[in-house]
Amino acid sequence: MSFEEKKHILVIDDDDRIRSLLMRYLEKQGCVVMSAEDATHAEAILEEFSFDLLVVDVMMPGKSGFEFGRNLRERSDVPILFLTAKTEIEDKAEGFNIGADDYLSKPFEPEELMMRIDAVLRRRGVNLDKSDSIAIGKWTYDRKRADIVCGDETVRLTDVEKKLLETFLSKPDQIFARATLAESLGIDGNDRTIDVQVTRLRKKIEDDPKQPRLLQTVRGKGYILHSE
Repeated sequence: MSFEEKKHILVIDDDDRIRSLLMRYLEKQGCVVMSAEDATHAEAILEEFSFDLLVVDVMMPGKSGFEFGRNLRERSDVPILFLTAKTEIEDKAEGFNIGADDYLSKPFEPEELMMRIDAVLRRRGVNLDKSDSIAIGKWTYDRKRADIVCGDETVRLTDVEKKLLETFLSKPDQIFARATLAESLGIDGNDRTIDVQVTRLRKKIEDDPKQPRLLQTVRGKGYILHSE
């Protein structure tokens, strides 16, 4: 993937530790990342560089994340994902009223942040993967038709199976917790609900669903789709 094709992210947070952690994680996911320690620093960076998405902490010294976002919205429509320790519905409402694209409460798992970033960019019409077909074991997954094909055999995926497969494909060889999968599917299901959906998907992509080779269980952690 070329430099231009990568996701360009600006992380704005006054906490050095969080900034460093997020930069390392996002860079490992193939993003181009810059950081700012406060709103003033971020505004200076935005004068020189363009980004696909901004990750903005709400509680910062000087100008708050909300103030920064409100001012930015007067001249830019760049996607904003707010990070905050505030969990009251009124605080979230303020963020969305400003024009936030998403809102993630601290503490959070970095993988959830990455999933939300991808989701925001997809909603904004950013094509994160230009390939319409992907090889999965012996199958070829057709994104447009939501089919998997092998020779003359075609198997249709349900909407839930498609969302689940797309989630795994967003980060091959990465473990997804059941709670994270539920979030990506937009359901409030328990672990059993996710297990059932994974089992159904396995029946369609695995040669032997009882001994899965591609979509495997990681005991105590969740599931992983191995890239092949």
